[in-house]
Amino acid sequence: MKKSNESNGKYVGRRDFIAKSTIAGASLAAGQLMWATDSLNSNNSKMESNNPEKPMSLGTRKLGSLEVSSVGLGVQNMSRKYETTIPYRPEMINIIRSAFDNGITFYDSAEAYGPHEVERILGEGVAPFRDKVKIATKFGWNIDQETGERRPGLNSKPDHIKLVVDGMLKRLRTDRIDLLYQHRVDPEVPIEDVAGAIKDLMDQGKVLNWGLSEMGPNTLRRANAMLPVTAVQNEYSMLWRGPEKEIIPLCEELGIGFVPWSPLGVAFLTGAIDERTRFAAGDIRGVESRFSPENLPHNLTLVEIVKSWAKRKETAPAQIALAWLMAQKKWIVPIPGTTQMAHMLDNSGAASVRFTSSELAELNSDVWTIEVKGQRLPDGVLVLSGVEAPPKKQGL
Repeated sequence: MKKSNESNGKYVGRRDFIAKSTIAGASLAAGQLMWATDSLNSNNSKMESNNPEKPMSLGTRKLGSLEVSSVGLGVQNMSRKYETTIPYRPEMINIIRSAFDNGITFYDSAEAYGPHEVERILGEGVAPFRDKVKIATKFGWNIDQETGERRPGLNSKPDHIKLVVDGMLKRLRTDRIDLLYQHRVDPEVPIEDVAGAIKDLMDQGKVLNWGLSEMGPNTLRRANAMLPVTAVQNEYSMLWRGPEKEIIPLCEELGIGFVPWSPLGVAFLTGAIDERTRFAAGDIRGVESRFSPENLPHNLTLVEIVKSWAKRKETAPAQIALAWLMAQKKWIVPIPGTTQMAHMLDNSGAASVRFTSSELAELNSDVWTIEVKGQRLPDGVLVLSGVEAPPKKQGL
């Protein structure tokens, strides 16, 4: 998606209008300036889908046999953002419905986001066109189904999974879940038992497809042997390329789709963060060493590469980061999350960005020459805003 500045004819990316974060613990989001285009004013102010019969098309991709839009929407922060602020719920519903109008038919959630509240927001948002979209959600954390209280540890016991799914169906206002992931591998429950519980739910029509998130390769093989896996959801972006070593090749071998979470590196790849950025208390990025003051200047070299390609392709940095993911494999479907209408529109535009084979080889070379300094989330961390965390046992 492109936007020209009428005064000089040059591209102006929506994210270029985001104010820089303040220093010494100020919220990253504080002072953000939003740019309202004519189309936003005229088309996105309603609380209903503008045309539920004929949304725009972004093209589709296959996760196994599940067909979804080539770009999805992650709704994990729609009840609580990274920096702990609470978004305006009616606007979150508006974004969900406007995403559908703009061709997005794949929505990603989890019981842990909120907990529970994000599923309620998504259920309300897609209600007018539920049969025209695919809903993905996740189980696996030890969450009280009555109160939403987050308890220590994981819980993938078969009886608990079935109880969780019944709650999900109510919150999502639906009779089936298109794609149900195990959010994290529970070392106390054999993956074969988990697959057996999912098979029971499939037989009842409550779950149509299943997947795993942040599992090890052995677990994925065992799970797929027991019950064919549709998709894997792992962190993957220019900022974190860990899945390239084992998981993406294994998905290709087994015919499993791949869904990158945090495809924009928690906003890093959009250009919203610079070397002076400091994060608010409670913002998970404040405890990731890859965003620490000593590592940011080096890691921003990657952002400069993204910006240079955005200028070259006359598009936004976020679109370059997402299009790069989609160019790696035809069965990769990113699910960028946002609480900003303009960002959702930018992200959906990534589907129209194309690289020639020589351009992709050049961009890959540019990206792979940068060795990111610092680590991603500490082991076992999952904050209420829905930020993911690595598994406790990568080798499972």
